[in-house]
Amino acid sequence: MSDHIPFEIQMEIMKRFPVKSLIQFRSVSKSWKSLIDSSDFVKLYSGRQQHLLLRYDLQYKLEEPEYVSIVDDDTFPGHKVSPTIPVQLNNLESSRIIGKSHGLLCLYGYYYGWDGRVRTAVLWNISIRKAVDVVVPNVACGKYATGLGLGVCGKTSDPKIVKVTYVDSWKDTETIPDSIPWQVDVFTVSTGAWRRPYSSNLPRKSITFHYDQVVVDGVLYWFVSDRITTDGGFRSLNLIISYDITSEEFGEINLPDALAHHHPYYELSMSKLRESLVVLQRSGDANDRVFFFVWMMKDGVSKSFTKIFTICTPDATIISVPGFRKSGEPIIEILDDFRHPHEDSALVVYEAYSKHINKFGISEWLCSFSLYNYMETLILQLMTFPILQLMTLKVESKN
Repeated sequence: MSDHIPFEIQMEIMKRFPVKSLIQFRSVSKSWKSLIDSSDFVKLYSGRQQHLLLRYDLQYKLEEPEYVSIVDDDTFPGHKVSPTIPVQLNNLESSRIIGKSHGLLCLYGYYYGWDGRVRTAVLWNISIRKAVDVVVPNVACGKYATGLGLGVCGKTSDPKIVKVTYVDSWKDTETIPDSIPWQVDVFTVSTGAWRRPYSSNLPRKSITFHYDQVVVDGVLYWFVSDRITTDGGFRSLNLIISYDITSEEFGEINLPDALAHHHPYYELSMSKLRESLVVLQRSGDANDRVFFFVWMMKDGVSKSFTKIFTICTPDATIISVPGFRKSGEPIIEILDDFRHPHEDSALVVYEAYSKHINKFGISEWLCSFSLYNYMETLILQLMTFPILQLMTLKVESKN
């Protein structure tokens, strides 16, 4: 690329290339390396190709979970690859994916240290095959529990891990003063330290945190339950807590009555459909058929949810709805009755209008599936693992 081409045009051209090519271009010249490594380029770059990361947790194997990445375009599911798994993930015990944002995944588990288990979050950029680990200090136990979330600041492209400490059981809320709300700590990759944000609107202590979370347009959403006191005791109410990743302020989103009063709460889940938040409501009928209602939030307005379609398969039993394709088609997990009923499960693409299902070669015995869509990103490219690992040992508090 000629030096006579304006810098802005060079940047626009570079943004069209996949991450793999950009990594190679860094070795061509100092000017290209400087451009690709610049904070402005990393912030503006987002791959044009969506991928689906599939995680297999095999119940009959004690080894680490397995992963497959599938290109989500017109060739689907033709391009499948097994991504390179960083050593940090292979060493992470009892790992689970607790969040995804801007092409990053956050896994949580523990390492074995001299003093026992070291609770750790690992940020993984699948595209550049890089991961960094973050020690999570002061993980709550007893009356309290700890929840984690991941988000990337839209202004700075700085990944943030949000740690929330909350009252674990409603029976313990009576013994805890009203003046003690949730405690929130935030880890930012750029500083390598935990800090206490100046949030003035922390959720009340009656709210119980669930692990289901989604990031949409710079806002992190958690599914929670609130304890409402009544004349006869109390009742549970489902709602969503929002957290603006840039301003670091909390908010509440009320759900329609059909969702707010749905029990048990674990029959509700959240997902991202294109660039909108959706709630999936599991239900059934007298014939033991399982189906899912898909509710979409409109324009971020509280309680403005619309039921857009129902996932119902006459010829298969639905287990779960792990996610959606770029086209908006749901990917659902069903019992594969043709092999070993109640043991084998398969992932299929569901066509909402025809109610047909299309298999794409993913089936396993005694397995649970997780599905995450992601775009290519350069975030974490310049982070050096040994430095970040040392930096995570610092804990700062703004009090």
